[in-house]
Amino acid sequence: MDPRLAEMREAWHAKASLRALYADYYRRIGETLAAGRTLEVGAGFGNLKHFDPATISIDVLAAPGLDAMADAQRLPFAAGSFANIVMVDVLHHIERPLDFFHEAARVLRPGGRLALLEPAITPISWAFYHFLHPEPVDCGADPMTAEAPDPDRDAFDANQAIPTLLFGRCGARFRAAFPELAIVSQTRLSLFAYPLSGGYRQWSLIPRPLIRPVLACEDALLPILGPAMAFRMLVVLERQ
Repeated sequence: MDPRLAEMREAWHAKASLRALYADYYRRIGETLAAGRTLEVGAGFGNLKHFDPATISIDVLAAPGLDAMADAQRLPFAAGSFANIVMVDVLHHIERPLDFFHEAARVLRPGGRLALLEPAITPISWAFYHFLHPEPVDCGADPMTAEAPDPDRDAFDANQAIPTLLFGRCGARFRAAFPELAIVSQTRLSLFAYPLSGGYRQWSLIPRPLIRPVLACEDALLPILGPAMAFRMLVVLERQ
């Protein structure tokens, strides 16, 4: 296993607050999905299987718990194979996101759902991600431009702004390029619990028993504070 994945797996097992936070994310994702078989792309060590054991999990890097190694930009499945595709913190790592969306549209059956949980770049989260997170935030990138593949690119290379750009400033161009993928919902999440949890780092500033009440407080405040400080976004698309 890649040592970075091993470090994340260690943090997952060591941090009850992290598991509780992601349980809430997976619950929200599960509520958006269609009935049928689910594919998790970029599954890492297969967290979604803890919540839905029937999930087919793939990643470009080898790890225990995966069903196969595969690139999100070249999915090794027949057309219409899945009712759902789930990706958690993966889209902003994909070198050529347009290639992935073409593949997602191909392997989803009509009425199938694509659920993406990603960083949201808002005025407050931008400062956090830019100064305190190791992955870059380039809001000047154009994710609708397909650049030549880089053979030396690392699987962990990223631009955390890609999802916000695709479904924000570039939204009209995305919809024109992928009319078969209708945006069902675009929800801002996470005001306090996510940054306080430390994510997959070894530290956490929020104990496990406080996760649920903090998340309930967030739900009440998100309509007001979400545009300025949400740290996450959940985007759901449906194959037409």
